[in-house]
Amino acid sequence: MSAAPRSTGGLPSRGASPEPGPEAGDVAAPLDLLLTDAALGPTRRFFPGVSGLRFTRALAAQPRLLATRLGGLAGELGRVVAGTSQVAPTRRDRRFADPAWTQNPFLRRVVQAYLATTTTVAGLVGDVPLSRRDTERVRFAADNLLDLLAPSNNPLLSPVAWKAVIDTGGRSAAAGTWHLVRDMSSAPRVPEMVPADAFEVGADLGLSPGAVVRRDPVYELIQYRPQTPSVRTTPVVIIPPTINKFYILDLVPGRSMVEYLVGQGQQVFVVSWRNPDARHSKWGAETYCQAILDAVDTACDITGADTVQLMGTCSGGILSSMAVAHLAQIGKQHRIAGFTLLVTLLDQAAAGTVGALADKPTAEAAIVASRARGYLDGRSLAEVFAWLRPNELIWNYWVNNYLQGKRPPAFDILYWNADTTRMTAALHHDFVRMALGNALTHPGGTTVLGTEVDLSKVNVDSYIVAGSADHICPWQSCYRSTQLLGGTNRFVLSTNGHIAALVNPPTNPKSSYQTTADGQDNPPDPQAWLDLAKTEQGSWWPDYAAWLADRSGPEKPAPETLGNARFTALGPAPGSYVMDR
Repeated sequence: MSAAPRSTGGLPSRGASPEPGPEAGDVAAPLDLLLTDAALGPTRRFFPGVSGLRFTRALAAQPRLLATRLGGLAGELGRVVAGTSQVAPTRRDRRFADPAWTQNPFLRRVVQAYLATTTTVAGLVGDVPLSRRDTERVRFAADNLLDLLAPSNNPLLSPVAWKAVIDTGGRSAAAGTWHLVRDMSSAPRVPEMVPADAFEVGADLGLSPGAVVRRDPVYELIQYRPQTPSVRTTPVVIIPPTINKFYILDLVPGRSMVEYLVGQGQQVFVVSWRNPDARHSKWGAETYCQAILDAVDTACDITGADTVQLMGTCSGGILSSMAVAHLAQIGKQHRIAGFTLLVTLLDQAAAGTVGALADKPTAEAAIVASRARGYLDGRSLAEVFAWLRPNELIWNYWVNNYLQGKRPPAFDILYWNADTTRMTAALHHDFVRMALGNALTHPGGTTVLGTEVDLSKVNVDSYIVAGSADHICPWQSCYRSTQLLGGTNRFVLSTNGHIAALVNPPTNPKSSYQTTADGQDNPPDPQAWLDLAKTEQGSWWPDYAAWLADRSGPEKPAPETLGNARFTALGPAPGSYVMDR
């Protein structure tokens, strides 16, 4: 689910290490192909395995290329020593923002030597002819290793570390050591990104008024209280990711999509998944798809509607797509008035670095590992996601927490990211198998609830949102959903990453998005779509609200109570399942 991502274009653009902010939380959202690393451990981030051997052989076969690159590096290092090198960090590279890195002659040379080396490595990785998968694996390992070796992470070199020691009389070193010991003693073994006591769900987050109107073993269904005198007759049912908690869609007031949609006159229901444990190991895709259909039926029962607007987010979008495809197969697609997919990857064929890191042997081993425990630990997933963008989500906090001895600032998205959940072994198995076979792109590639999944038979209007800076679900891969789903599709490209593409309220002055004119066909090539698209300033939320309004039926007086005689209110939102740890 879990905003500026790490560049996938190579090592030279690696350096940005921004202050915590909306885009620093992009790591939270899950991607199916990452589930293998989460089950087996993250050691592969530094070891490209067989891909590394292929790279070594290919490089050895081109001695002139190696000699040219190393000769260029030697020449640049000579200029570094002589003090004539022009190599310098970019303004966006916050690792070396302290003036001492450029003003101190010794530190300036250290930085220049490091940057020259990273450029050489990037050139070698880009020059050696390998398959996309092998190139991405080698680049990923090289990125992580060189990020680790950055002089800004070295306590003996870092000027900010020395200044903190002097300013605090050594207390920063003691505090940093304690932070390091605490963080490494239990999973996820990454620096703390937000204080554990920074927020409280139900007190600071998840505040939209509502009630739990259904509680099953798998989920709670929350109905939100209308905030307008009249509401649309067709309710919106939101399906969040299965390995994150739903309140990413209901953060602090002013940043809540639920709050916004209710304020636009929509009747809103949200599924809150249970945090499963070993007892629930057999809950697979079928269990969750049936839960989605039950939630749809419940929303219709309570509101008196015949149809719903169904919204799926990330892994929740994958399951929602399967559920709608099932309805199409059994002749009940009319239950869905419109279908929304947010940062959801249905086509795994070219999923960037993430897709390149998964293969069949490791996937099978990951399935065995999660089956033995009964679930996949969400803390392991959090660790894997953090290592996708180590400069922003590992080393930035390494310097702040350990070298300077500080606590990280409070930020709602990162708090949500740290509030991890587990995934059942059966669902882990189903997601990994579907991802490796790219099953959702082939009619009949997988089945659910006794029917073959054929997304081309989903002939309802769809609204599909992707993030241009999404490092987990590349927007080009998300765009492929326009070719997989039937019906009329509106594709919106937000200028944000995985999470900021969702948490994108109209009050954000930096927001913009791209889309094409109504009624315009979506060409097969995403670049061709981009050439046709126009940039709109502001958040895409108002555009989506208008799209929903056109497809949510006439208005009627807002209900005075939540639930009905069959589904009575069981307690206030955000419910009890969201509190499970």
